[in-house]
Amino acid sequence: MVSETNKGRFSGVALAGGMSRRLGRNKAVEEIGGERLIERVIDRLSRLCSETIVVAADEARAQALDLPDSVRTATDIYPGRGSLGGIFTGLSAARGDFGIVVACDMPFLNTGLLQFMVDLAPDFDVVVPRLSGRPEPLHAIYSKNCLAPIESRLKRQDLKIALFFEEVRVAYVDEEDIDIFDPDRLSFFNVNTQEDLDRALLLDAQGYPDD
Repeated sequence: MVSETNKGRFSGVALAGGMSRRLGRNKAVEEIGGERLIERVIDRLSRLCSETIVVAADEARAQALDLPDSVRTATDIYPGRGSLGGIFTGLSAARGDFGIVVACDMPFLNTGLLQFMVDLAPDFDVVVPRLSGRPEPLHAIYSKNCLAPIESRLKRQDLKIALFFEEVRVAYVDEEDIDIFDPDRLSFFNVNTQEDLDRALLLDAQGYPDD
C-alpha cells in the first residue's frame, strides 16, 4: 500500500454530480452490502489517499449525501460542464499533487489496480486504464498539471475528457495489466440503471471481492 509520505501526494476525488436520470433516484445513496455506494467508494479511496473529496453539482446535492466530517465536498466551479468539469473541480480542491478520480457509482473498485496506477503516477500527468483501445477517464489519476489544459477546454465547451490527453504526459494501463488485478474488469462497472443495481447486489451476495 501507499506509504504515509506518498499518501500525502494523493487526494481521492469521487464525482457525485450526476442526475441519475436512468435510475430515477440518487444512486450515490443506494446500499450494496450494507454500505451506501458513495461510502464504498470513499472507503476504497481512503486506503490510498490522505483526503477524500466528493464533487457535487451544488451545495444542496452535497448536503443530501450526508457525508462524515472527514470527507470534504466541493461544488462545480463550472456548472453544467459534465464529468470534465467535475474532474477540474476536484483537482482544484485537492491538497495533493494528484487526484485519484472515480465515479461515485463504482461498487467494485479494486485497490490493487489503483495502487498499481499510483505507483506509475509520479512520472506522468495522467494514468488511465484502457479497454479495447478506449480510455476509462473516470477511473484515472490526474496531476495538477492537467488543470490548465482542462480549464481551457471547459471555457470552449469542449467537454470530451480524452481530448486534452494530447497536451499532457499519459500512461495507459492496458488489459494485460488490468487483468492481473481484476480479470473480471468490474472495477469499471457503473450503477446506472435498476438492472445494474440488481446485478451489483447479486455480485455482492455471491461474495464478489471488491477491493
